[in-house]
Amino acid sequence: MLSDVVGQNPKTSHKINIKTNHVFAFIEIFACEGGIQSYVKDIFQAYLELNTSDKTEVFVLRDSPDCSNPFESDSLKFHYFKNQSPQIGRINMAGALLKFLWQQRPKHVFCGHIKLAVLIQTLCQPLGIPYTVLTYGKEVWEPLRNQERRALAAASEIWTISRYSRDRACAANGIDPSKVKMLPCAIDGDKFTPGTKRPELVEKYGLTNAKVLMTVARLWSGDIYKGVDVTIRALPKIAQVFPEVKYLVIGRGDDQPRLAQLAKDLGMSDRVVFAGFVPTEDLISHYRLADAYIMPSQEGFGIVYLEAMACGVPVLSGDADGSADPLQDGKLGWRVPHRDADAVATACIEILHGNDQRCDGKWLREQAIAHFGITAFRQQLLSLIKS
Repeated sequence: MLSDVVGQNPKTSHKINIKTNHVFAFIEIFACEGGIQSYVKDIFQAYLELNTSDKTEVFVLRDSPDCSNPFESDSLKFHYFKNQSPQIGRINMAGALLKFLWQQRPKHVFCGHIKLAVLIQTLCQPLGIPYTVLTYGKEVWEPLRNQERRALAAASEIWTISRYSRDRACAANGIDPSKVKMLPCAIDGDKFTPGTKRPELVEKYGLTNAKVLMTVARLWSGDIYKGVDVTIRALPKIAQVFPEVKYLVIGRGDDQPRLAQLAKDLGMSDRVVFAGFVPTEDLISHYRLADAYIMPSQEGFGIVYLEAMACGVPVLSGDADGSADPLQDGKLGWRVPHRDADAVATACIEILHGNDQRCDGKWLREQAIAHFGITAFRQQLLSLIKS
């Protein structure tokens, strides 16, 4: 029984009749929401839709058997190691993984975070099992610990989400760029769709007859790179051309008081609307309120740009980050210096005039889905797994 191998909750138990080909190891998938968690869920959804004969086991450090997991299936089995003591949880996971790898000798192990890479290297190398490390953004943009760098160097491949993330990680940690493969973020075109502005939301946020700029971002003091403050500073110049402009900010965090004070100091308080936290299922109707999605940021990729484009909304990003990929180097949107309020204002005015092809919502949506839709993502994942 698998429970004899990993010592886990009977919910995960099953007989091992077919050899496991792949093993995934992640820190957390279901315990919290975030960009990495959303990306990992896209991987599993695509993986299940590949209809391969591969049998796969997933080890998750901080999730528990009580989590809501739509991916559990005969071909995709999950094992959970959440513990009140993080150290004990990690020890339990390491022991279970070692026993499982020793007994099953899978074809390949996929390490879901750099913080697990040393463990995966330690377990896989003596057994001759190749492994891949998944990377996402800023967690690998600066020099890592020597052990982590060695774990990356020993990996058979490294996956990442954008050219920018690849280039920064390679430069900071001496990684061979040819070892890094691309698996960009994906957008569900059936979920994110264009639509009319819902009257009740227009009324709720005071957006009647307004030209609406929008940002979805964490408002944490450690995340000022998202550029909400820069967009607020751009508002006076935008308002000279479009006096009906308003800025809808979706998100929460400890930086909101500073941002609200900045808007007040600039005389823009009546134009900046802080919507607070909006559940994922309600985001689509909020994207549809926007005439432009504005986030002059520094992103590893920027899934929000794809979400906006799939809803037919033109976008603005920073010009020195991973957004180059979803915006196709500026073909699909405006890219400006991320801390330059004047450049943001100029671009916003161009967008609101609507004379550029990049403002064509139907075309934007088609391009975004063609390059980053679920079908494209599934094909790319298959090519990586089978390579």
